[in-house]
Amino acid sequence: MSKPHTPHFPGGPASHPHPDAHTEQRIRTFHPRRGRVTHGQQTALERHWTNWGVDIDGSPLDLGALFADADLAADRPVVLEIGFGMGDATAAMAAADPGTGILAADVHTPGQGNLIRLAERNGLTNIRVANGDAVILLRDMLAPGSLAGLRVFFPDPWPKARHHKRRMIQPEFVALAVSRLRSGATVHCATDWEPYAEQMLEVLTADPHLVNAHGEGYARPRPDFRPMTKFERQGIAKGHVVNDLVFTRR
Repeated sequence: MSKPHTPHFPGGPASHPHPDAHTEQRIRTFHPRRGRVTHGQQTALERHWTNWGVDIDGSPLDLGALFADADLAADRPVVLEIGFGMGDATAAMAAADPGTGILAADVHTPGQGNLIRLAERNGLTNIRVANGDAVILLRDMLAPGSLAGLRVFFPDPWPKARHHKRRMIQPEFVALAVSRLRSGATVHCATDWEPYAEQMLEVLTADPHLVNAHGEGYARPRPDFRPMTKFERQGIAKGHVVNDLVFTRR
């Protein structure tokens, strides 16, 4: 087994938290994006990563312990958000629902730093940031029935036909994610790419454990509780139609 890569700066997220993730024989839905980390983002990561950050290394994760210092009930619901960009919408949803823990997973170091900076600035103790492959997080680190929800907002649409296999919302991924959801949990996806919305609807509808919250065959406009994201505004400016899909775990 190879060793995980060390952080780019002391106390920060590892560059490759799972030492053998790159050797797994499966399609990658993302590639690590380090980018330029600002001084404020780096300071936030160095100050809070030890307590608020999780490197996705394959070790089982105790969500109760992870959110132990948050002002949440003992049976706190925890929602997993995969891909949060710069974290503005995630922080807004955390502020609007302080009783829910949000485990936000991404591989974009500047975004990780910005979300932690927003959490610190706004006193949001109900956010934890996970760094690495969400498949490994779901498969190896989270217990069955441990999540109260899954959010996937504006994942890469991979518009070219030959790249469709790289889309995140596929039957295998959904089956894995659903196995980690408790009964009554919500799966909420959003995209501004209509062909991908159609695929999402087809895949989610086909899962026997999910029920469309808005009736069979329907997506819906953005609900008020989901803040508009930067990617969403960019898509709307290009004339794209945004679809939200909300399903409930049986």
